[in-house]
This record gives sequence, structure tokens and C-alpha cells, in this order.
Amino acid sequence: MSGVGAPPGWRDATDRFSRDYGEFEVAQSGENSFVEAPGKIHRIEACLTGAAFARHRHDTYTIGITLSGIQSFTYRGAERASYPGQLVILHPDEQHDGRAGDGGVFRYRAAYISPADIQGALNGEALPFVEGGVSNDAGLHRAAVALLGDYERPLSQLERQDALYDLAFALQAAAGGAVVIKRANREAAAGARDYIEANLARGFSLEDLERATGHCRWQLSRDFRAMFGTSPYRYLTLRRLDIARRMMRDGGAIAQIAHDCGFADQSHFGRAFKQAYGLTPKAWLRGVRGSHDRSRTA
Repeated sequence: MSGVGAPPGWRDATDRFSRDYGEFEVAQSGENSFVEAPGKIHRIEACLTGAAFARHRHDTYTIGITLSGIQSFTYRGAERASYPGQLVILHPDEQHDGRAGDGGVFRYRAAYISPADIQGALNGEALPFVEGGVSNDAGLHRAAVALLGDYERPLSQLERQDALYDLAFALQAAAGGAVVIKRANREAAAGARDYIEANLARGFSLEDLERATGHCRWQLSRDFRAMFGTSPYRYLTLRRLDIARRMMRDGGAIAQIAHDCGFADQSHFGRAFKQAYGLTPKAWLRGVRGSHDRSRTA
């Protein structure tokens, strides 16, 4: 069978993704299940057996991560296989099917992305084409996890736009296209930073930043990353976490802090905190209090 072989450590991939369906709507047919995630991007998690899909095609990109089992499919005239932790990247309007490669069960998550969203981020350049249907590309993996990893909640508007931007350029790089870096507009990036810092508690979009600065939202996103080393959404999250840590030191309740700092809920806050600092909020707070207690008795 052609395709990309299983990467080292692929058996551990399932552990990085929750199996808790929460409040999602589950549609079951036989032994197959499909879970529709909340939010404006069409995202699914599926657990399928045998020959799950007949040949069909989408008018979107399919960006998938295999979570368990072997996800086999026919794509562009060849047999492909994706192992846990690998990506399935299908170009719009390309015919494919789907089945369990070992005759058992496979599980995956996928997002279906409009070509217009990709072209918008790439300023109208040709749609990237990633050969083979299966990829181990690290940049694409990061972009896919941003869309599919935190699956239990809808993405905010700015978070969604940042994720689409990262995906567009990851697709372009994986397809072998040149990513052109233009000189950053310092004034526009600084204006966007000031707007973010003045609006930490509320949600906003790249369109809001565009109106506030008078610059194209996608170019503004590029300039911001060039100047500050991170995306507008990531910058917003880190500034919110700065405030949250101060509030935690002052004895605030974590659930209320999460709400006051603009996070969707306490679990969203906890995931963002651990991603930024490598500790849960409670573990971090125990460390801070322990350090304070030791300094008082020294």
C-alpha cells in the first residue's frame, strides 16, 4: 500500500485528544458514530468500521487527524493509509472513499474549510495542493491541532480567523510554495496591539482590528506576527492570562476569574493556562503560595 508510513510514537497520539463528547449531538448508524462540534467551522469526530464511505467528493478542503486505528482510502488513483497522529489532507473536489485499513475500527477528527477562506489569507494566490493525501508535516500538524485539538467548544471569531491564517500558510509551505515575507508595517501592528489591550475583556475579530487601524486584516495579521512574534489571538490570550494571574494572587475564585477575563468557561481557561505555563491554574497557585510562605519564614 502506498502512502506515508506510521511516524515514530504514533501509538501515543490518541492520548492527546479527549474522547468526551460532552453535549455534542451524536448521530449513530449501526456501529458508526458521528459527532458534530459546535461553532462556525464544520468539524466532526467520527468512529467508523469496515467500508465506511463510498466514493464521494467535497467542495472544501478536508483537514483530518487520525486518532486510532488505520484510516485507509483511495485518493487520486492510489491506496493511502493514515495512522494515529498523521494528517489526512484532501483537496477540494478530489474523489475519495474511506474504510478501516485493518478491517476493524478507526477514529478521526476533521475540519472542512472553504477554499475562499484559504485564498483570502493568501491574498488570492493559487490554492495549495498537498500531494499524497497523508502528511507528517509539522507545520500542518500544528495548524490542524489548533482547529481540532480543543474540540469541546466553539472557536471565538478571532481564534477562528487566526487558525485559518495559520492553516493557509501551512498548506502553502507543505505544498512547496514560497511564502513571501514583506516588510512589516510597524504603525499598523502597534495600533492593533493597542486596540487589543484596550479590549481584553470582550470578543472581537480581525475585521474590528481592520476598522480600528485602517489596514487590510490579513496583511495586518502578517504585520502583527512579524512585529510581536505571535498572532493577534495568541497575544490577546496571553494578556488575559497576565490579568488572571494577578487576580489569582489576590485570592479570586478561578471560575469567576475565567469569566471576567473573557474565557468561554473554566475548562477553556485551564487549557489556555496550561498551554502557556505548563501547569494548571491550581498547581501554579499552589507554587506561588508555597514560595510566598517560604519567603516569610526564611
